[in-house]
Amino acid sequence: MDRNLEALFRPKSIAVIGASEKPGKIGYAVMKNLVEYGYEGKIYPVNVKGVEIEINGKKFKSYRSILDVPDEVDMAVIVVPAKFVPQVVEECGQKGVKVLPIISSGFGELGEEGKKVERQIVETAHKYGMRILGPNIFGVVYTPEKLNATFGPTDVMPGNLALISQSGALGIALMGWTILEKVGLSAVVSVGNKSDIDDADLLEFFKEDDNTKAILIYMEGVKDGRRFMEVARDVSKEKPIIIIKAGRSERGAKAAASHTGSLAGADSIYTAAFKQSGVLRALTIGEAFDWARTLSNLPEPEGENVVILTNGGGIGVMATDAAEEEGLKLYDDLEELKVFANHMPPFGSYKNPVDLTGMAGAESYEGAVRDALANPNMHAVAVLYCQTAVLDPRDLAKIVIREYNESGRKKPLVVAIVGGIEAKEAIDMLNEEGIPAYPEPERAIKSLAALYRWSNWKARQRKE
Repeated sequence: MDRNLEALFRPKSIAVIGASEKPGKIGYAVMKNLVEYGYEGKIYPVNVKGVEIEINGKKFKSYRSILDVPDEVDMAVIVVPAKFVPQVVEECGQKGVKVLPIISSGFGELGEEGKKVERQIVETAHKYGMRILGPNIFGVVYTPEKLNATFGPTDVMPGNLALISQSGALGIALMGWTILEKVGLSAVVSVGNKSDIDDADLLEFFKEDDNTKAILIYMEGVKDGRRFMEVARDVSKEKPIIIIKAGRSERGAKAAASHTGSLAGADSIYTAAFKQSGVLRALTIGEAFDWARTLSNLPEPEGENVVILTNGGGIGVMATDAAEEEGLKLYDDLEELKVFANHMPPFGSYKNPVDLTGMAGAESYEGAVRDALANPNMHAVAVLYCQTAVLDPRDLAKIVIREYNESGRKKPLVVAIVGGIEAKEAIDMLNEEGIPAYPEPERAIKSLAALYRWSNWKARQRKE
């Protein structure tokens, strides 16, 4: 693994060059996030005026130059105007810094002159053995190290999903969205103009990272398509990759090119390459994160038999339609499914989808979920619930959490709860426990199908 990338995610010390004492400035926000998120390494503010910077009552002495910092610095976050960046990169090289996330914008995205300066700073960095992330980024987060060197939200929920974004504003918005939707992240990386460190470099790091189980990329274009696809194929054999590739239309591709100076290329080429590489392509943000929940939290299925448990015929039918559209196989051995008759009234149906009926309370769901998880011929389970007065959705969430944990979480399980405020609270409870839960049955089924697609692709690779 590249030692410099190690320094990007596990730095022992960080300098913030362009740190500010004024709230509202990016140089202040980065300092504040580092402190508030609990980073335990050393933080060195660099400010040409040498001002004292106070964050939450904690005072930091700032240095006029990175060269004045008395200790070693692993990572320097650069927040100065573009015209000063070449000099700062040179000084960081002299200091022996390993990696430079450059938040400053005003480079390749502005045209040829900016690209020239971008190439120049990369040459300088490489001369000293440094790597550059960016420029034109919002920073980097790595939750296992309590590292939040961004000007985005502070309270990112730790988890197993690494998020890479080429768009700064969208990346920040997605960070906030993951907090609201209880999606746990191992990392957030803004790549911006990708002048040096690119998606392929980051995929190689996350492949080896024990804290990351799945990778989600918002992408507008790649600079070295062949290398990216080779690396993606290699990583997909171990960890799933989901990509939202923007610029599908001709006009969208032009917008992407002007946004980060990237080459978007013909969309059909990306689609074919992703398929070959085992990459799951999502068309919307919602779809991407729905899949990410299953792929970053659940084990792979050991077989094709899916069982749907529901208290409502309507949502059972909708889930069945979605399963058929997605090519999922609903288990249909009636002798084995008869076990569910123990958990329903006589007018219930144990044919798959298993309809526990609207009378289903805590005991019905508890027994049915337990039996489904215990049966080795039932390889994946979808628990659906329409909110009724019989069972509080939050109590159902507690039942599912307990039963799934006691079963050892050996098979995939997804949940859909349709209802009001209590249903939303139950969904949040489940997602906080790493059990993918959704407000619609189709979303639960399609997310389970994404897990099957990746797992089946892997199985085919082993045979070839």
